[in-house]
Amino acid sequence: MGENADNTNFAPEITTQSIKNMAERQIILADNQDITRIGIRSIVRNAMPEVKVVEVAKRSELISALKEIPESVVVIDYTCFDLGSSDELLNLSQRFSSSIWVLFSDELTEQLIRRLSVEQQFCMILKDDSAQEIITALKCAVTGVRFLCHQVTNLLLTPSAQTEKDDPLTSTEREVLRLIAFGRSVKEIAAERNSSIHTITTHKKNIFRKIHVNTVYEATKYALRAGLVEMVEYYI
Repeated sequence: MGENADNTNFAPEITTQSIKNMAERQIILADNQDITRIGIRSIVRNAMPEVKVVEVAKRSELISALKEIPESVVVIDYTCFDLGSSDELLNLSQRFSSSIWVLFSDELTEQLIRRLSVEQQFCMILKDDSAQEIITALKCAVTGVRFLCHQVTNLLLTPSAQTEKDDPLTSTEREVLRLIAFGRSVKEIAAERNSSIHTITTHKKNIFRKIHVNTVYEATKYALRAGLVEMVEYYI
């Protein structure tokens, strides 16, 4: 994932009110690389001096810090921390649902990026991004605004090369799922595809069974993770 000339990213504008609320959050720095800790401390000290930084060295310390202030921003490279897997990272984020997580790493796989892109608690930034982009990411997180760096955004805007190979759905089912993800009802999909409501209902049941979901929300998350819906289409 090298540099790309397109510096587009998903970062809504930081409002005056959100800046006023900046001091209400603390940053929990969970990274065992000295250079990262020094860099983040320096950035926060210079760009957000009112924000407190708490450093933790292991999972138990991270949990204790989150219990004390659940609304914290966690800056973490889970590959350089006391976590066994990305599943454990997701479990912690769901346990502390008021927290914001800044995944700050140089080892993000496409699969993980697509998986986390549908989780609104996660910001994503790469360690080889510019200093200004890292500063912006931290400011966004502290003010409760989600941020995805341009490298991550560009990847998400590109359909996954693995989609058709790994996807259990037929081409018709993929298109129906796309429409479901955009909020279309069964009746609207039937009209758009010149099909009967019964046919679309059957497609929907088969889709949910194949991808092991029970709700439209879960189906939409699957579609985003699998690259069946491009992020730029979904957020417009």
